[in-house]
Amino acid sequence: MKASARQKGKRARLGIALLFVAATAVVALVFSHYGGFGTGPSADAAEFVKYAQPVSEITVPENARIIALGEAAHGNKEFQELKLDVFKVIVENCGVRAFALEADAGACETANRYIHGGEGTAETAAAALVFTIYRTDQMAELLSWMRAYNEVAAPGQDLRFYGFDMQSYEYSLGYLLEEAQRLGIDVAEYQSLEDRESRLALCGELRGELEALGGSADTGLALHLVDVIEQNDELGKLVDSPEGAGTRDRFMAQNVLWILEQEERRGNGRIFISAHNGHIEQAGSYGPDANVMCAILADELGDAYYAIGTDFFEAEVNLPDNGKRTTHTFYSYDPLAKAAATNGLEVCWLDFAQVPADSPLRACIDEPVMMGSVGDGFSPLMYVLPQTYRVKREPAGPYDSMIFVAHAHPTEIASM
Repeated sequence: MKASARQKGKRARLGIALLFVAATAVVALVFSHYGGFGTGPSADAAEFVKYAQPVSEITVPENARIIALGEAAHGNKEFQELKLDVFKVIVENCGVRAFALEADAGACETANRYIHGGEGTAETAAAALVFTIYRTDQMAELLSWMRAYNEVAAPGQDLRFYGFDMQSYEYSLGYLLEEAQRLGIDVAEYQSLEDRESRLALCGELRGELEALGGSADTGLALHLVDVIEQNDELGKLVDSPEGAGTRDRFMAQNVLWILEQEERRGNGRIFISAHNGHIEQAGSYGPDANVMCAILADELGDAYYAIGTDFFEAEVNLPDNGKRTTHTFYSYDPLAKAAATNGLEVCWLDFAQVPADSPLRACIDEPVMMGSVGDGFSPLMYVLPQTYRVKREPAGPYDSMIFVAHAHPTEIASM
């Protein structure tokens, strides 16, 4: 009996050991599959430099109606600077007159008024965009440039600034009341609307009155603000719900299409939009029937949607961490980004359509690679598991071209 018990104990310990080895092997395989530690191999550096171009050389197809610029991380100077750098190019070369941002729709009306000669400073206009990530010198510079452009623009050629997010309602509500009053609707009784029921009642009543005006008045902005406030309410019901992300992107897609429609009415058939990479992918989703914003737009517009993704080799990112913003350093596992760094190209653009099928780069463009993807939040796991800030994509799937930043630096958030 004693020998048998010892044998059983040995077999049990052996089984546990084998199970541990198997589990370790599985974890190691999964870990390496998603990049592991390190920065990975580089694409052919000599081949990469043949096709890499400066951002000033960006071109887009003639049929593109929505031109989207992504950012691999919100908290970097370079990705915010690219908003202005790319916008300047497509304003000059592509006839674009509208900039639309992943920011509150109502708040962006404040910035739009500033660039049309409104009161305040570029800094206060940037601070009004609600999200802390835009309270930067880079965003103020973008708004200052748009204002200066408008000061000398020919009639009808002025630039407009839009937002397509709906996570706040305060600015949208204020401008809705203003628009209603402009259209001759008495809103005196609606000045105190802090509770949800009152806001929704207002929206229902104003929608009816606005629609009754029909084509006799320009009700487009007011009706849109009603939509945005109702979107905000619907999204608020889904806080911490798996459906929340998909719902937000669906609403953002609707709002972008509204912006495009407004510009087309002004005689401009193209708009420029900017958001995190995760929103501008042409084929991304959160699950069944929950596509990301620009996957919805790509389905709607087909080839008329053009996406420029971004990635970094190394990024020092300004992120919120336990109530304060701190800087953390991350590395992608992207061979194309590493080739840019190897060649000393701090910022460069790669047009996938220009890389021939027989180029060694095609494997890095058409097959899945691990790209950097940092949101506006930090977890210590990001240092232990690089997979938490990397996404596996074939670059030519979500994007038509990409901009690579070799070394990205943190933004500095202005205190207000």
